[in-house]
Parts: sequence; C-alpha cells; structure tokens
Amino acid sequence: MNVTETLNEGLRRKLDVTVPATVLSSRLDEKLDEVRGKVQLKGFRPGKVPMAHLKKVYGRSVMSEVMQDTINETVSKTLEDRSEKAATQPEIDLSDDQAVINRVLDGEADLAFTVSYEVLPPVDLMDFSKIKLEKPVVEVTDEEVDQEVEKFFKANRGYEDKGDGAVVEDGDKVGISFVGKIDGEPFEGGSADHTHLVIGSGQFIPGFEEQLVGIKKGEEKTIEVTFPEDYQNEELAGKKATFDVNVLHVDGPQKDVELNDEFAKTLGLEDLAALKKAIRDQIEGQNESLSKQRVKRLVLDALDEGHKFDVPEKLVNAEFDAIWNRVKHEVEHHGKTFESEGTTEEKAREDYQKIAERRVRLGLVVAEIGNKNEIEVTDEEHQQALIGEVRRFPGQEQQVYDYYRQNPQALASLRAPIFENKVIDFVTELASVKDKKVSREELVKLVREGEDSFDIDSDHAH
Repeated sequence: MNVTETLNEGLRRKLDVTVPATVLSSRLDEKLDEVRGKVQLKGFRPGKVPMAHLKKVYGRSVMSEVMQDTINETVSKTLEDRSEKAATQPEIDLSDDQAVINRVLDGEADLAFTVSYEVLPPVDLMDFSKIKLEKPVVEVTDEEVDQEVEKFFKANRGYEDKGDGAVVEDGDKVGISFVGKIDGEPFEGGSADHTHLVIGSGQFIPGFEEQLVGIKKGEEKTIEVTFPEDYQNEELAGKKATFDVNVLHVDGPQKDVELNDEFAKTLGLEDLAALKKAIRDQIEGQNESLSKQRVKRLVLDALDEGHKFDVPEKLVNAEFDAIWNRVKHEVEHHGKTFESEGTTEEKAREDYQKIAERRVRLGLVVAEIGNKNEIEVTDEEHQQALIGEVRRFPGQEQQVYDYYRQNPQALASLRAPIFENKVIDFVTELASVKDKKVSREELVKLVREGEDSFDIDSDHAH
C-alpha cells in the first residue's frame, strides 16, 4: 500500500492511496475459499468447485466486496498510523473511468483512490481554577412563602356547587367546554368537552380567565386572546385566537375550610408549618435550578473565551444548517420577517454562523474535558433519563418507551445532556465561585439572556 499526502492545509487533508492488485487478488482468493463450501454449482460436489471456476462465476461480485472492505480498512489504518481522527466520515473518490474500474475488478490493475477529510483539532485545556463566576442566589422570604401557601390553599381547599344562575367570580372553579379558532378555523388541541379551571390561577393563556368573570352557569361567550410570543407550541405563538366557551357549572370555594393544621393534615402533612416548609423547599428548588442554568452558561462562556482554535468546517456547516432550518420555520410559520425582528437575512446568517462555530468549539472542549478526566454517564443515569423522558408524555408512556428502545441513536442521545452537565459540574468545582444575591425577577432575566448562543449541540459532545 502506498499513501501520498497531497493536501495539508489547516484541518483539511487529502491523500492519494494505492493498493496493489496482488493484495486484492490475495484477499479475493481468501473470500472465494470461504464461500467454496457454501455454494452449490451444477456438476460439482460441495466444497470441490475449482477456484478458477469460482472466479469466473463470482469473481467480480466478490471483488467488489473486497474493494469496499479494503478501502474501509485502509482508510482506518491510515488515520491510525497518522495519529489523526476524522471530524466526519472521510470522502472517497474513485476513478470515473469505468474501464479502469473494470480492470481492478478483473484483478488486472491496482486500486487507486483519494481520501479527503478534516481532522479534529487538538484541544489544549485551560486552567479551570482561573475561571471566576458569580452565582446568582435568591433569598426566599417568609412573605413569599406565605403568598405561595395562600395560592396553594385556594387551589386545594375544595369547592361546592353554587347552583343554577351562579355567576363566575374570581377564585371560583368552573367547568367549561370550548372551541378555539384562529382566523375562524378550529385548530388542533384548541377544544375541550369538559375541563376544570380555577379563575385567577393563571392556568390558561393571559386574558382567558379574566373574560369568564361575570358569566352565568349555562351561558356561552366568545372571548378573544393572543398567544404569548414564547408559547410552547410554536405554531400558535404570537397568534390571535377566539374561544367559544360554554360554562357548564360554577363551584365556589368551601367556606368552612380554613388554612390551618387541619387543612395540612388532609394533605398528609403533620401541620401548617410542614406545609410551609414543603412550599419553601419547592421555591428554593426552583430557584436553585434557575441558578444552575445561569452558572452553566457562565461556565460555557468562560470555556469559549479560554479556548481558541479552528473548528472543522463540515461540522460547523451541519450545525448552521440545523439552526437555520429552525429560523426559517419560525419565519415562515409565524408571519415574521427578519426586518420585524430588527435585522436582515444577511446579518442573521452571519450571527447564526458565529453561534454554530461556538457550539461546535464548545462541544469539542466539553468532550475533551470529559475524556481527559474520565467523566462518564452510568447506565443507571441513562436509565433515569429514559424514565424522565417517558414521563413527559402522560398516556403515551409505552409508545415513547418503545420508540427509544427501537432507535439506538435516539436512546444514545439521552446521554449527551447528562454528560454535558457532569462536565459543567466538574469545571464549576474547580472554578472560583462567589454568591451574588439577586431577586427572583433578576434571576429569570439572567437565565433568559443569550439562551441560543450558549446551547451546545449534543451531537458534538462525545
């Protein structure tokens, strides 16, 4: 085998490879000898077919397999010998001349091909102890806990039918049916035959509950709302809609129930103090989760600043295409334009190209940190991630479970965010972290800042 490097520019490599015809012929004989005992040809006993006849009958088809196997093995060994790791699957170029290929298939010519690829760049890790972070911390006050306890009490104290002619008031629990429409046409998921709603709870989109106040049991009303810009269903985000609502029944809060130890005991808690502690723990848990999200972004930002190296163009292009497809979907399905978002398509492409480069670079850095420090995802952690994903789809648990079990790639993808978070935790432990007191509102704002630019594409984190 002869390998000649014809391009070594940045991360790009190109090699001309030649495998002698004698090597191919030897491998062909080995393959044919393997199949000799399996084939059945008229006039020959099993295992007694002459090699010359086997070559005449199966030579070309088997040689085609030999060629493919040889190319794969040769490329793999060549990269290993050169101590290089390809960023993506190497491109193989064979001769376009069918006459040349025929001579190789007939064992009359050497196999010559070109290998083109980009190598993964070496990553020299920074000193993580030099990273300085401010961890936002929210102090939960007694007043905040009391407010949340009161909300919880109102939602769980029990209700009783207010009777015929009852008027909907703030705090009531109503049973309603509705049909949601956009531009006069019902939309998927926008209807219900009978659902319950506590007025003032904020369960439904802004403006929905307020417009039900004053309606009587049995009345119908068409209300108008606008879905929030950040609504979870992108198809509905920012759109105006109407809902034809029918009030089926109106239940008022039970008047003989008070917020006291007895109420807490109905929930399985020891007393009111235990309920307050549970609510406080829940608030603190939510704040800690948001704080961790903020710290994660600060760590990724520091890693991005601390590692500057060229990244494989093909990985960046694939990442950009994935981002750009989402951007185009947003524009096409929500009536937006680049101008309405205060930019131009050219400027947007430029910005997302930078984001794609950052994601790929961070992915390579995170992978290197994990590899050098033997950070791994355990089978138990992987299984817990699968269970968590299944639970996100109530009523469809078995279908979701089967999907992941039948799709190894999808199942493997659940490891990536766990791996990423474990690496972030590792770096955070080594960094200099200082607490900074902030309000809940400030914390939420900090978390929302720069969300897109700090995300890592999980495909590159291994």
